[in-house]
Amino acid sequence: MSIKIENLTHIYMKGSPFEKKALDDINLNINDGEFVALIGHTGSGKSTLIQHINGLLKPHSGKIIIDGTDITQKNINLNFIRKKVGLVFQYPEYQLFEETIEKDIAFGPKNLGLSNDEIDRRVKKAMEMVELNYEKYKDKSPFELSGGQKRRVAIAGVAAMEPKVLILDEPTAGLDPKGRDGILGQIKKLHKEYNMTIILVSHSMEDVAKVADRIIVMNKGKCILDGEPSKVFKEVDTLESVGLAVPQVTYLARKLRKKGFNISDNIFTVEQAKMEILKILKNDGRAKND
Repeated sequence: MSIKIENLTHIYMKGSPFEKKALDDINLNINDGEFVALIGHTGSGKSTLIQHINGLLKPHSGKIIIDGTDITQKNINLNFIRKKVGLVFQYPEYQLFEETIEKDIAFGPKNLGLSNDEIDRRVKKAMEMVELNYEKYKDKSPFELSGGQKRRVAIAGVAAMEPKVLILDEPTAGLDPKGRDGILGQIKKLHKEYNMTIILVSHSMEDVAKVADRIIVMNKGKCILDGEPSKVFKEVDTLESVGLAVPQVTYLARKLRKKGFNISDNIFTVEQAKMEILKILKNDGRAKND
């Protein structure tokens, strides 16, 4: 289930005084099973790009090839593609509408024309994925839940379609730290246990540092950086030049190195910093004993 993007360009309001090039000759390959973070400021082209991958937008030029099929061709069956590529929009809880959680999650599978047994299986599996007990929550109204729980229901509704690729646009926006960590944990679980290809759109360096294996940085419709977190987070000057930053703990590690501490330059999560500082303290204790 690979995604290949070739020379993709998209222009909003082309030919008008308000013409804006949202995507400018994008070339990308996303392999099956990857966990990719797409980051950049508002207006960088992130949301426009993911809507092309799902077939919601058509490019002005270029190709998008999903699982060997060019979805930019005329008369292509986009419903077939959307079964493979699930898209969770920002604030997905606003998309909840059914009277019970079970019915809301079942809405998508029903529209696939599946049997009742298969729909039930998928609903139960999706609720298990996002850690909502089926018997406890199935008859509850989704509007009785907390913000984080509503978001889990919305993600479960897309997961129940069993896509090969799951795209999430700012899934932690507006949540408190506990809710944010919970959602990131569920997304990581989907990737690990169900081998989904994940594309996570975010502006939070701390979030992507926790979960992504690869980071793509966008600015003014172009991809300006692409690589593993350890590679991208070393490009501090480039990130700051486009209004972004590295995780706060990475700045801390840089300051400690400047003060003479022998600390790794590959730190971008709190857990990594904790392990590195403990190692320094342990070695310092040994040196004193010697």
